[in-house]
Amino acid sequence: MGVATYIKDEKDAIKEVILQSGIKVKPVYTAEDLERVGFDYSKDLGDPGEFPFTRSLYPLGYRSRNWTTRQYTGFGTPEQTNERFKLMISHGQTGLNVAFDLPTQMGYDSDDPMAEGEVGRVGMAVDSLKDFEIAFKDIALDRIGSGLTINAVASVMLAMYQSVAEKFGYSKESISATPQNDILKEMVGRGAWIYPVEPAVRLVGDAIEYAMKELPRCNPVSVCGYHIRESGCT
Repeated sequence: MGVATYIKDEKDAIKEVILQSGIKVKPVYTAEDLERVGFDYSKDLGDPGEFPFTRSLYPLGYRSRNWTTRQYTGFGTPEQTNERFKLMISHGQTGLNVAFDLPTQMGYDSDDPMAEGEVGRVGMAVDSLKDFEIAFKDIALDRIGSGLTINAVASVMLAMYQSVAEKFGYSKESISATPQNDILKEMVGRGAWIYPVEPAVRLVGDAIEYAMKELPRCNPVSVCGYHIRESGCT
C-alpha cells in the first residue's frame, strides 16, 4: 500500500490527494488557503529565533551556530567511558551521546543473574551514582550537553545525571541533557521496555513535566523513528 491515493482529473493531473489516514489534502497550497484559515504570521510562523520558533531557535540558524557533534560512545566501565569522552572532546566533539549496556537499559544491576553475559557489551554499565561520577569526571557539564540513549529507565538516568552535576558544582539550570525516553519506540521496534504501555507512558510524561519545571536546558524526550522504520514502518 502506498502512502497516499491520488485522484486525477480527465487530463490525468492530480486534483486531490488522500493520505493513508483518510485526510484529504490539495496538491498545492497558496496564500489564499492561509487567508481562508486565518493564518497569522507572527502567531503561526514568526521570524527565526522568535516565538513560536517554527523557523529556528536562533535568528541565523546554522549560519551562526554549528550542529552539535556527538558520537555515540560508551565502553564497558565508567573509567573507560570517561577516558573516551575526554578523547572525543579533545578532537572537537561538542556534545556527548552515552551508550549504556543492555542490563542498564533494562534496570538490572550488573550482578543480577539476568545480566550474565551482557554486562558492558554494548555500552557502559551503570549500577550506582558513583558510576556516573566516574564517567563524567572533569567534563564541563555546563558547556557539554549529554544525550542519554536510554528509555525504560530514562527518568532514573536523568535524575542521576542531575545529581552528579550538582555534586560537581553545576546548577540544575545550567546543565543540558537529552534522555531518549521514547518508550513507544521500544515497544514497537526494539524491545527494551519494562512496564506496560500506560504506566510506561505516564513515566515519560512525568519526566517531561519535571524537566519543564526544573531543567530549562533539558530536552526530556527524543523521538527516535529509526528503529520503527527498520521494523517495517512505511
